[in-house]
Amino acid sequence: MKIILSRKGFDSSSGGCPSPILPDGTLLSLPIPEDNKKNVNYCDLRYGKYTYKKILDGLIPNNDFKKCHLDPDIRKDVHKKPVCGWKPAFGQKEASLTYLRNAEVEIEDIFLFFGLFRKTEYFNASIRFTRGERPVQIIFGYLQIGEILETAEEIAKYYWHPHATNNYDPCRNALYLPSKKLSICQSLPGYGILSYREDRVLTIPKGNTATWKEHDFLMPQNIIGNRRNNAKGEGVYYQGQWQELVLRQNEETEKWAVNLIKP
Repeated sequence: MKIILSRKGFDSSSGGCPSPILPDGTLLSLPIPEDNKKNVNYCDLRYGKYTYKKILDGLIPNNDFKKCHLDPDIRKDVHKKPVCGWKPAFGQKEASLTYLRNAEVEIEDIFLFFGLFRKTEYFNASIRFTRGERPVQIIFGYLQIGEILETAEEIAKYYWHPHATNNYDPCRNALYLPSKKLSICQSLPGYGILSYREDRVLTIPKGNTATWKEHDFLMPQNIIGNRRNNAKGEGVYYQGQWQELVLRQNEETEKWAVNLIKP
């Protein structure tokens, strides 16, 4: 079983700000803007009583975001209008998909989704970023692969998902569907959303946002592909706008992953 760290959601280059850590500890990963007429609108997504558009207006006043790339789509009931036959799924394409294929990512491997987050507070019937709180990278969700869809016909059945509605190269497009149960902890489902917890924070204390805490399994020799640790001093930092890191299989990595996922 391999563990894959997968970067998703808002950051300084996609969206322009972190996703919010809500006052109740919810890690609400905001899907990145993507202007495709078939994509879902921010105003058609919700968390509790707030639409994503309302949340964005509080975080980034006067923004012009309308449509987004909702992926991974693993938060149940996020759509204001229920989607007939909805199932959780995560898509990947082009060079990022090639990396996953070359790393032989397969059924039972686990994606750990992480992103850039910052604490927020309620303000004027919405939310805003809490002053003095720095952004950090946090693991916010997981998906253990139960099935991999790689043909246009199979992917088209997930008509609500951006990897089904966008015009991607059919040979370089895939959907990953979750297993029913998490194999390393049968009491948990094969996918899920995680709340804020200190051990789920990747960012090193008082360090650069993208510099992570040191674990042996996060070092270059334990990552599939040609990676270099660019950290200046302590920590682990992998430069660039990459999307996934596939960790080499070992018991320590699996133990780390299951401890992160367990409530």
